[in-house]
Amino acid sequence: MATFSIGETDFELDGAPFRVLAGSIHYFRVHPELWRERIRQARAMGLNTIETYVAWNAHEARRGEWVDTGHVDLARFLDVVAEEGMFAIVRPGPYICAEWHNGGLPVWLTSMPDIGLRRSEPRYLAEVTRYLSHVYETVAPRQISRGGPVIMVQIENEYGAYGNDKEYLAELVRLTRESGIDAVLTTVDQPTDQMLSDGSLPGIHLTGSFGSRAAERLATLREHQPTGPLMCAEFWDGWFDWWGSYHHTTSAADAAAELDTLLAAGASVTFYMFHGGTNFGLTNGANDKGRYLPTLTSYDYDAPLSEAGEPTEKYFAFRDVIGRYAPIPASDGSNAPQAPAAVAAPSVECELRNLGDWRTLNAREGVRAENPLSFDELEHLSAIVRYETTIPDSAFADAGHAVLDLGEVRDRAWVEVDGIAVGILSRMLHESRISIPRGSQLSVLVEDQGRVNYAGRLGEAKGLIGDVYLAGERLTDWVATPIDIADLGAQLSEGPQSGDTVRGAIAGPVALRGEFTVDEPTTLFLDTAEWGKGYAFINGFFLGRYWRSGPQRTLFVPAPVVRSGANTVVVLELESVASATARFVSHALLGQVDE
Repeated sequence: MATFSIGETDFELDGAPFRVLAGSIHYFRVHPELWRERIRQARAMGLNTIETYVAWNAHEARRGEWVDTGHVDLARFLDVVAEEGMFAIVRPGPYICAEWHNGGLPVWLTSMPDIGLRRSEPRYLAEVTRYLSHVYETVAPRQISRGGPVIMVQIENEYGAYGNDKEYLAELVRLTRESGIDAVLTTVDQPTDQMLSDGSLPGIHLTGSFGSRAAERLATLREHQPTGPLMCAEFWDGWFDWWGSYHHTTSAADAAAELDTLLAAGASVTFYMFHGGTNFGLTNGANDKGRYLPTLTSYDYDAPLSEAGEPTEKYFAFRDVIGRYAPIPASDGSNAPQAPAAVAAPSVECELRNLGDWRTLNAREGVRAENPLSFDELEHLSAIVRYETTIPDSAFADAGHAVLDLGEVRDRAWVEVDGIAVGILSRMLHESRISIPRGSQLSVLVEDQGRVNYAGRLGEAKGLIGDVYLAGERLTDWVATPIDIADLGAQLSEGPQSGDTVRGAIAGPVALRGEFTVDEPTTLFLDTAEWGKGYAFINGFFLGRYWRSGPQRTLFVPAPVVRSGANTVVVLELESVASATARFVSHALLGQVDE
């Protein structure tokens, strides 16, 4: 069997110096039938290794229900990596950040009262032990020492930015080694003295995460890692987007120059991201550093390979730089990169039919409680809960209106009185109060727009948080009705076409369904510019969220999702659509860039 180890100055493969040239591809953000193609494109750029996080909540959304098939088949992903002649780096966390909801931690875990996240707290470590045992059952037999592709496993993730519990890190190492992992173990942190010191352990190889000032940051890393190879384990070659902003891009020339500095210094590198992929379904995360900012459905990341698998300017710039330091494989036809052009896709459209108010189509039975129950208390993993209560007439006195104070809204609330829309409250705008007219029944539809994936708000509850007051009088006796968006979209995607064809604009909440025909499966881009806010499905596959707030205007539709012949599109609209037509355009529209 082959060997991979850390030498005095280099990584060593079978005793010979080896430079790791890796690219991040998150298997859970890419359709499984596209894994091989994306890996081949990485090899064609000159890479020799594929790196991936493992998202705990993608495998165990509900405690004790471990899933490792389909889009989360880590074993298959690693096998494809090996079949394509590549090595692998696995980063199981358990915390991953990654702009992924809840930083990869399951909601059931972070909902445990007084749980000690990311530290040596017994209940947390017990759950982490179970989790890592599942992951390492897959990873251990696929290590290079056993004929597989895995050469490195990372311990935690940028831990120095969060804490300094050395006992916790040591326990993760112990669990890893006792699970049969003999691969090189690493940590990663931003190269500051504090983060590298707090996030590391003696005997575990330190790596850095950065995207600029490479020479300076390698020097700092070398101070903390006196011997062995230098490695930028997250070379930030782009950035992610959030709703209400612009499409973030970075200079290909500047990034290529930083890469040249890295490689000239003899360092190894992992491109974060090589291919970003998509936050399908409801998997996007969020950040909150004083203002809540949910991440887009697209995770294009302005990476060398676009969300739809198109080589970009960066792809070719990076390949040119890599070619100065390592051989670029000759094309055999299977790995030949295409010029950076739009993916060929038909421009088609279909009229949508009104299926009615989707809030009433498959709602679970409501749960009654004195105060509004959070999503977490309801054990609800989807995006919507409807809260209802009776309005006390005494709150209005002689006035026709009164101020409703919802406490804290996480994250967006649509308020109705007696079935009539009153207004919207947004966490992004720090809104929690609204004037409502006199009436008898209050309804508040609340959307979880994405769980925070970073820092102190990790694991926070969703829904209406705290007491609710109307003109200073506390409202009690609430009914909370969870709505499963994924299940509803899948149900409406099946069966014969139904409903009345919509002409022009229509107010939501409304479910819309249509059919379109293509000759063969092909990449598509669903144009959502004429719609307000909601969720879209193709043939029951949950594409993700859309929002007129932008910058993203199209949803990526992977070719394996599309069928030859008839296909269905389902839209669950929260607010309103200007045109009830589903249009598919020939290229991605991710928004205006900052120029």
